Amino acid sequence: MARPRLAPEPPGVPARRAALKLLDAVIRRGLPLEAALASSTAELDRREDRGLAHAIAAAVLRRLPDLDALIDSATQRPLPDDAKARFVLRLALAQALVLNTPPHAAIATALPLVDGGPRKLVHGVFGTLMRGNARLPDAATLPADTDARWVAAWGEDMVIAAAQAIAQQPPVDLSLKGQDGPEGLALAPRHRRLAEHGAIADLPGYAEGDWWVQDLAASIPARLLGNGPGRALDLCAAPGGKTLQLAAAGWDVTALDNSESRLMRLTENLERTGLSAKVVTGDALVWKPAEPVDAILLDAPCSATGIFRRHPDVLHRVRPSVIAETAALQARLLARAADWVKPGGRLVYATCSLEPAEGEAQLDRFLSGRSDFAVEPATADELPQGVEANRRGYVRTLPGMLADHGGLDGFFIVRLRRS
Repeated sequence: MARPRLAPEPPGVPARRAALKLLDAVIRRGLPLEAALASSTAELDRREDRGLAHAIAAAVLRRLPDLDALIDSATQRPLPDDAKARFVLRLALAQALVLNTPPHAAIATALPLVDGGPRKLVHGVFGTLMRGNARLPDAATLPADTDARWVAAWGEDMVIAAAQAIAQQPPVDLSLKGQDGPEGLALAPRHRRLAEHGAIADLPGYAEGDWWVQDLAASIPARLLGNGPGRALDLCAAPGGKTLQLAAAGWDVTALDNSESRLMRLTENLERTGLSAKVVTGDALVWKPAEPVDAILLDAPCSATGIFRRHPDVLHRVRPSVIAETAALQARLLARAADWVKPGGRLVYATCSLEPAEGEAQLDRFLSGRSDFAVEPATADELPQGVEANRRGYVRTLPGMLADHGGLDGFFIVRLRRS
């Protein structure tokens, strides 16, 4: 007997169902949002629908504690954290309060997600909040464990700045191959910051390969290696923004990464920009160069808590155990990379992390065992406007820096010279 054909879901529901899968992957299973995107949106044919699912899930993750506080204010008993009704309410409220979706559309596309479940509860809580003109605070509330960890490391002012930063969409930064680029704010040589923009691929100069998207803070490590000529290694290189910077600065670059799929993006960008580099698939803990090189850039794998503005899922996945694991990996990578630097050569170590264990503590540990290396302080003319090296010469970017111009991602960057 043939199985009955299921009726198609109402318009808009499949994208919300995909968003629900994305949230489950991040919050319950601990997967990165980007890593879960392909499987969670596999049933969506339109790019616009996949983009919508991603936008809804990201909006929930930006404001998760505040959304939960609203939900709890409208229920007699708190819903379990993993209850489907809570997940669906988060989706509906994020659409109405963050993405400015009309409330009737937000709830109409949410209720089918709880078929066979507490539809009346979801409808009642959402309606109560909408009739009460529910609003989210201007600054987001960070997850409690992140808040406590960052207060201890950086103080209350940093956490306040981080809470303001995650509530806003960050600007788009471009690194330029030459001096020319789209209209925008220039905060450093070969840089543009765009406040408003359409599709990236439609911007002037994209097809010609004049620039690539790269957060301003992420461009600092390659800036500290200066201009070639010379042989440079970009370790853990994908997706390749720093490789492109080094190639544009005249270095003979070898880009190493253990991810073939991410290296494909690097190769595509090299082709688009007309820049050249040797691209190698390999593990930096196993691979080694044939001989020492003039410069190495190690933007090491890390917790990625510094890019929480663009990837809010990190705040809901990263735990002290993850930070400890990545710090141990960084120490091994740094030890190997140091041996590949010529005497007199430079090594730049960087992480997109706001955790001292992956930055300041890593530097102290390394220097305690390598008397042949010393910090070579970053100078004002090498750094973007509003960014300074600290008294020890390394660079630490924090939430709150350049706030009037759209802010910065969180990075630790140090340049070391081998004696």
